[in-house]
Amino acid sequence: MTTIWEIDFYSRPIVDEDEKKIWEVLVCESPVDVKVNPENLFRYAEYCSNAEVNSVKLKEVLENAIAQAPNPPDKIRFFRQAMNNMITKACTDLGVPVAMSRRTYALNQWMQQRLEQEYPKQPGFQPGANPTVSFGTTTALSLPDALQGQKWALVTLPSIAFDDLTDWDIGFGESFPLSLIGLPADAVIPGLVIYSDRATPLAAWMSGLELGYFKFDREPPRLVLETGVSDRWVLADLVNASLKTEATNFETAKQQAKGVHFLAVQSSPDVESFAGFWLLQESNLA
Repeated sequence: MTTIWEIDFYSRPIVDEDEKKIWEVLVCESPVDVKVNPENLFRYAEYCSNAEVNSVKLKEVLENAIAQAPNPPDKIRFFRQAMNNMITKACTDLGVPVAMSRRTYALNQWMQQRLEQEYPKQPGFQPGANPTVSFGTTTALSLPDALQGQKWALVTLPSIAFDDLTDWDIGFGESFPLSLIGLPADAVIPGLVIYSDRATPLAAWMSGLELGYFKFDREPPRLVLETGVSDRWVLADLVNASLKTEATNFETAKQQAKGVHFLAVQSSPDVESFAGFWLLQESNLA
């Protein structure tokens, strides 16, 4: 199984004795299927001084993490555009593929936990000093003509249906344990199924996009897929009031499911296999 790491390298709401910001490298293994126990994910944290904010130090910290990890990373994800050059250089020097991605779900949870439980214990803690991350808004692009889906449907599944997700016939995809998000057992998960006679090429193309989440854009009304940290793709135009109501209901269900939803690609409604299936979450990063 591929080992993916999610990392962050940024200042924390802590200062040292000289009133300089303390920085920290966080490393968290990605849960890549629903059966993974979040408690067993590899994690590594190391504080750095303001003077050590460079790719050489980051590479050193990542080497320390690799030395302690059960498996080295086959790929690394990170979400901060401001740290793109530094993180990319460190990972490249390590020989590990790296990608900007909003698919850092385990890291998001851990960061929030540390903000609430770890940093306040530090002597130089400064409440309210942690900056939020903004991804900005870019123009949504159309899917390549050869990959357009013919039909689509917004649907829901009970969370219990995902218990045997690993047994489903899925070509491309990625998931995570719902326990990571803390969803109740009776949660209802909304999603979008795209039907296309070019289902496999479409799913293969999506698999290379670092899928973050999709959402209902109200102006103009459409479903938009957010990938990487800044790319956006139009999945479907909502051409009438009925479709807009469906999309509004989807957003309500997504909010009730703590942002969790799914995207599926099938060749037709009559088949049980999936060319692609991804569990997704829309969340705010701290």
